[in-house]
Amino acid sequence: MSRPRIGAAAAITQLEGWAIAPNHKDAIVKTFRFDDFNQAFGFMTRVALMADKLDHHPEWFNVYNRVEVLLTTHDADGVTDLDLTLAKFMDSAA
Repeated sequence: MSRPRIGAAAAITQLEGWAIAPNHKDAIVKTFRFDDFNQAFGFMTRVALMADKLDHHPEWFNVYNRVEVLLTTHDADGVTDLDLTLAKFMDSAA
């Protein structure tokens, strides 16, 4: 059974710096910037541990000090409370 969708538009009203993903049905995106690669990788490691606990994994891309993130719940075909929870964790971990 899939989770109920809350939608990207509703989700970004509860988040700082997140946006509706362009060219995607229902997802949110954010780019995190750090001082260097070690900080970016440390952030990704902290998020990976939480993602495993939630059993919800981000789509992301890393180059040096930048981590680009896209969140959506594939089973629900859109943004759910899991995405909101993970986004808030990412913001606190950054």
